Amino acid sequence: MTRHYCLAALIAVAAVPSLSAQAHDHASPEKLGRVVFPVSCNAEASKRFEHAMALLHSFWWDAGVAAFSQVADADGTCAMAYWGSAMNAWGNPFAGGPSGQALAAAGQAAEQAAAIGGKTPREAGFISAVATLYRGNATVPNGVRLRAYSDTMARVYRDNPNDVEVAIYYALSLVATASPTDTTFARQKAAAAILNPLFRRLPQHPGLAHYIIHANDSPRLASLGLDAARRYAQIAPSAPHAQHMPSHIFVRLGLWEDDIASNQRSFDAGVAYAKAQGWKGVAYHEFHALDYMVYGYLQLGQDAAVKRIVTSAESLSAVEGPGNVIASYNGNALAARYALERDDWSAAAKLPIPAGAPGVALGAVTRFARGLGAARSGDTAQARAEVAALAEIEMAVASGPQGAYWSRVIGIKRTAVAAWLALAQRDTASALRLAQEAADAEDVTEKSPVTPGELLPARELYGDLLLAVGRYADARAAYEATLRREPRRARSLFGAGRYAEFLAQMKSADGDRAQIAQARQNLK
Repeated sequence: MTRHYCLAALIAVAAVPSLSAQAHDHASPEKLGRVVFPVSCNAEASKRFEHAMALLHSFWWDAGVAAFSQVADADGTCAMAYWGSAMNAWGNPFAGGPSGQALAAAGQAAEQAAAIGGKTPREAGFISAVATLYRGNATVPNGVRLRAYSDTMARVYRDNPNDVEVAIYYALSLVATASPTDTTFARQKAAAAILNPLFRRLPQHPGLAHYIIHANDSPRLASLGLDAARRYAQIAPSAPHAQHMPSHIFVRLGLWEDDIASNQRSFDAGVAYAKAQGWKGVAYHEFHALDYMVYGYLQLGQDAAVKRIVTSAESLSAVEGPGNVIASYNGNALAARYALERDDWSAAAKLPIPAGAPGVALGAVTRFARGLGAARSGDTAQARAEVAALAEIEMAVASGPQGAYWSRVIGIKRTAVAAWLALAQRDTASALRLAQEAADAEDVTEKSPVTPGELLPARELYGDLLLAVGRYADARAAYEATLRREPRRARSLFGAGRYAEFLAQMKSADGDRAQIAQARQNLK
């Protein structure tokens, strides 16, 4: 079941002054870019198939469910209709894949495609790959099957080297299976080498722009994705995700105004689509856009806008349905970011623990913020409890989707909180050792696309700790290292003593941050 949220509450978020852009007009002709994907189905099914593929290339899964069903309605012998349904059901290839009943249903679609069979060698290759993606889904982890899918697509690409869609899906599989600890970005670079020449040939293809952004969604590569980011929203203006996705590059480059505008358009388009469908809620990924938007506002010191978003988001209610990592991570991150970016440690320590089973989204985000807030407020008892809770979550997620990655991320957060707990207990040597350990581990661990950035970077927190113990030159080096990885982060600009840059970025700030007054005083 797709997870939806109370539409009235979300419209209230859209109505606040900071989020008041015009909603996307879905009465106008749909604009999704141009996809040419010939299949051996009847004429009506083929036409519907290319429309469905345009939706899929922009990750518009809600609309894609009906679109691929309509392909099958037009031609029940069209195996690629069921291939498309199975690919659509996988969802975001960077979010771990489906589970439970959704996984079983998607596997049935892949089986239906295989039962009908591809009518050309190319179609047979696509269908073989999606069969690999779902084969043994009751016992084989999603990540293992995704890698097997990528290996199968490599063979399909070898056999069809000039086919655009084969090349695109092979390249996407390379990015989706890239190791988050590979600092050479070998698979991402290989994907970009396939996608870039195709994008020059087919500048209106939504998938090419979209996946080039994903291939370059890392600090060292982000500038290579800026052209695609600038163009993607114009290629597929009807798709909410096409409005959001450029912000993955904007955030990497510290282009905060662009990040905010991109996610405002995405949020408005999502609300408009939900309204047009007559839903009582909107798709879960609207929280994804809000989290990216909040991150940008916080870097500009526009705290009043963030407060309005956080307050409105807290009133949202979810209809009953399976949890989603994006919805719960991004939803819980909003309040945590508001407290942590403003150094409001007391508020961070008091954040309410989300209801539901502990996990990467429901537990770790809030526990990290609470633990850091408690330790930096001197409440060692609560800080110890939060470190213990993070350790439990770290173990619990290890066997789940993307378990190795998320347990590593949570372990880094646990270590960072433990460092501040040690400092509160006057164990400076342990504090410095743990803080550096967390920073070093995070430096070689890519952030998940689910988040615009870690709640507070471990290297930045190491700088804070060095500053607290009087090692000023080392602290400045830590902040500068953070800025090389995450340009224009406000807290690191201030920490590094780059006060003129910090104040220029805060020119429209509306909060009461002590750093602004301090930076002005220091410049004098």
